[in-house]
Amino acid sequence: MLDRRRAGVLAHLSSLHWPLGRGGRAFVDWLAAAGFTVWQFLPVGPTGTDRSPYFARSDFAGAPGLLDPAEPPGDAADRAEFLEATVHWLEDYAMFEAASEALSGAPWWSWPEALREREPAALRRLRHERATRIEQVYAEQFAFFVQWRRLQEYAHAHGVRLFGDLPFYIGPMSAETWAEREQFQLTPEGRPAAVAGVPPDYFSEGGQVWGNPLYDWPAMRRDGFAFWRARVHAQLERVDLLRVDHFRAFAAHWAVPAGAPDARGGRWCPTPGHEVLERLRQEWGALPIAAEDLGVITEDVTALRKAFALPGMRVLQFAFDGSPDNPHLPQHYAADCIAYTGTHDNDTTLGWYESLDGGTRRYVDQTLGLQPKSVPESIVRVVLASAAPLAVIPLQDLLGLGSEARLNTPGTHSWRNWRWRLRAGALTAGRAAHWAALNKDCGRD
Repeated sequence: MLDRRRAGVLAHLSSLHWPLGRGGRAFVDWLAAAGFTVWQFLPVGPTGTDRSPYFARSDFAGAPGLLDPAEPPGDAADRAEFLEATVHWLEDYAMFEAASEALSGAPWWSWPEALREREPAALRRLRHERATRIEQVYAEQFAFFVQWRRLQEYAHAHGVRLFGDLPFYIGPMSAETWAEREQFQLTPEGRPAAVAGVPPDYFSEGGQVWGNPLYDWPAMRRDGFAFWRARVHAQLERVDLLRVDHFRAFAAHWAVPAGAPDARGGRWCPTPGHEVLERLRQEWGALPIAAEDLGVITEDVTALRKAFALPGMRVLQFAFDGSPDNPHLPQHYAADCIAYTGTHDNDTTLGWYESLDGGTRRYVDQTLGLQPKSVPESIVRVVLASAAPLAVIPLQDLLGLGSEARLNTPGTHSWRNWRWRLRAGALTAGRAAHWAALNKDCGRD
């Protein structure tokens, strides 16, 4: 995907109506008309009550809420292919959802012991008593499989490539932690023994406690990192390029004691990330992976990324701390980076700019040569004109939206998170022509 100058749009599928059918095809049409050849989105797994795509109930399944009910079903050949492709995870996921529903959504570590421990008799009873729900999950995932493949083919036929996202960690209340608990650091009952997070950073003074269980890396090493290889393989079947979120945890991860009120009591622990990536390179050759290398990035993280020739990320909103060496300043963008105005965790560019204090705003204006009334388009233009081979713009910035359209605020459980939806009729032919001209001017059409 970095073979030439490209422009992309960051738009999570949940922001569109019927994204795996009518809505997704219409969005691809608009991207192609606007000169964008990359569609980046967030993880597409089924979410819990917080709606976060980074806390999915399965790492392999697709969210049924993304389906288009008007799409025609697959045929017998599709179903045979689907069953073969999902044999290693589908039954566990269907059983997990059936048990969860039967037990009113209680976390799996509080389930009756026989079911929690996956005793064969308990699983047989679950299959019998919850057969209808299990079949429904199979049907949903079959529809997801068919609709995703159709959308993928449609995007490719229109010159648009798909850029997906893989969370580094697995959600605690997930089919994988229940079915493959030997891969994680869990208590005997199945609760996380220690949890993932990050130390204090730009987003949070107390750091962030995510709550995901940490991996049992010695156990993973013994089976050749089969779990990680399966995760990556499943996603690369769906996308052309895969962003690994929180890539820095491949070098070292921040371990927070379970139950800690914030992340300040955590510590850095080593991760055998080089071994994992080497096993993946043996299977895939040049890895179609991008590294989310934001936050606390040390030399070992950068060295690991470069050792496997993985592009990193540069975000213009992070550039204005006053340091001329700040890597997010556009003059420092290079051939091994993907440039953004902001990410799904940032405010929109307009919202960010309007929230700056007067001194910082003047510094931004001076550094980028802005006229305040031209924001956010002038900031988008800076990113598109940069040397980065791929420039990705959040859809909200293309529409000139303010903080009301922010997708997520990290470290919060706001009811607003993950709810933004594209307004019907917002993607007009006039807007497409406007951005197509700018992409051409910047050599990205």
